[in-house]
Amino acid sequence: MSRQLRTSRFDPRAGFHTEGKDSGPSVPQGLLKAARSSGQLNLAGRNLGEVPQCVWRINVDIPEEANQNLSFSSTERWWEQTDLTKLIISSNKLQSLSDDLRLLPALTVLDIHDNQLTSLPSAIRELDNLQKLNISHNKLKMLPEEITSLKNLKALHLQHNELTCIPEGFEHLSSLEDLDLSNNRLATVPAGFALLSSLLRLNLSSNQLKSLPAEISRMKRLKHLDCDSNLLETVPPDVGSMESLELLYLRRNKLRVLPEFPSSRQLKELYLGENQIEMLGAEHLQHLQAILVLDLRGNKLRSVPEEMALLQSLERLDLSNNDISSLPCSLGNLHLKFLALEGNPLRTIRREIIAKGTQEVLKYLRSKIKDDGTSQNDSVPKTAMTLPSESRVNVHAIVTLKLLDYSDKQATLIPDDIFDATKSNIITSVNFSKNQLCEIPKRIIELKEMVSDVNLSFNKLSFVSQELCLLQKLTFLDLRFKVLPTVLYHIPTLEAVLISNNQVGSVDPQKMKLMENLSTLDLQNNDLLQIPPELGNCVQLRTLLLDGNPFRVPRAAILMKGTAAVLEYLRDRIPA
Repeated sequence: MSRQLRTSRFDPRAGFHTEGKDSGPSVPQGLLKAARSSGQLNLAGRNLGEVPQCVWRINVDIPEEANQNLSFSSTERWWEQTDLTKLIISSNKLQSLSDDLRLLPALTVLDIHDNQLTSLPSAIRELDNLQKLNISHNKLKMLPEEITSLKNLKALHLQHNELTCIPEGFEHLSSLEDLDLSNNRLATVPAGFALLSSLLRLNLSSNQLKSLPAEISRMKRLKHLDCDSNLLETVPPDVGSMESLELLYLRRNKLRVLPEFPSSRQLKELYLGENQIEMLGAEHLQHLQAILVLDLRGNKLRSVPEEMALLQSLERLDLSNNDISSLPCSLGNLHLKFLALEGNPLRTIRREIIAKGTQEVLKYLRSKIKDDGTSQNDSVPKTAMTLPSESRVNVHAIVTLKLLDYSDKQATLIPDDIFDATKSNIITSVNFSKNQLCEIPKRIIELKEMVSDVNLSFNKLSFVSQELCLLQKLTFLDLRFKVLPTVLYHIPTLEAVLISNNQVGSVDPQKMKLMENLSTLDLQNNDLLQIPPELGNCVQLRTLLLDGNPFRVPRAAILMKGTAAVLEYLRDRIPA
């Protein structure tokens, strides 16, 4: 469309004007002339306190050179030249923008980052063709609702402002692919974000988020989710069902428990550093077949599951600054390019080996596999990837890891030679999961003065015997059952009870209150029809997970606020 046909639409006040007569800051005529030819104008870093009027009117006014030379060649006919489609006025001192912004309706890119803007003009809604808007590094406290009218917007950069909320109707930005809200003051994320169906990248890092809406999992195209440096205590379990997710950042939060990732088969990088995660189980790893980077530094991990060795795509593994005392030798079979172990109380690998770097550590771990293989008379042929579940007695696990492992055998009884193999060795962990046990093995009492972790999940236990109370140092117990055994209430040392994905129908809050060391209670995906208000008195709980049960209250909005809010809500409902 020629400039002559557009003039009356955008300047009904006075027809053509002449450039060069406004009192504001000036722009070199050479830049304006080049902009009419290219459709792009870059005024970055010019110390501008306001946008010159000639910039807003570049598509409207007669250029100054036209008054000086009335003969134009075919290449200089100003009325036929290009509309401005890209305007960069970043790194100036702008405090506001004029409503004359509407005079540039052809803009596809507007970059005004690194200024001092405290607001945006409502006229921004008239930039129908805008595809990229960069308003980062300003002083915006709120966004105008008119911004939700930009139906063609694909990239919106709002990082490093002072935003405390998102305007209603944000979900109408149906073309949005890249949204950066990092380094603001957001305390919540609207559930309506789930309707941003085109979104590929979402950055929410460095805000004040205590929870994420469960609806976020509906973003089926999302590939990059960054929630670093917030106050998250939990992550919605449904995050693990995001099929397109490739990069997930959750560093520097308050996470104690991880979700599983049953559908995230495209996940390549998972960053969980600097949280409060105490346990990493096989269920957290088994679906991460595409993972390249796993960052677990700065947590409270005490052990690394042998299933880590199944992550054959893994290239970078950061386990630094945890409480890990030993490593599974099967890690030596990974093709790691980087393995960080510093800051752990490792007792099974000498410091000088760790100091030599990743490849020396892997070589050492592989050598230990070979050493163990020659001393064991196993019925299963040994390979480099043999896990404890494939051997009769895992001597290496007993001696080096202090682990008695007889898992995934489908056994109805634990053979005596498994207990006999412990001999005089110290055992701190027992794993009898994935069997057909109907009762807890009686000989486990032989370990009563040593064992702290017991995994009996995925068996056929219908009751738990009183002998379990005799395990004097028991702090972690993993079970699967329909009824919460009363014996659990009588184990005062328990710190974590993980009973998700069962059919538990009730809990006794009075007895649970007496479990003074209990900090984590996972009751997700059970048959709880109601949550007793008295559970709110269990103030020792730091993590209480209740999602996936058929109760009506507390509602999802309360659960999303985290453990402290749920406990407070329950206490408020205790009858006077």
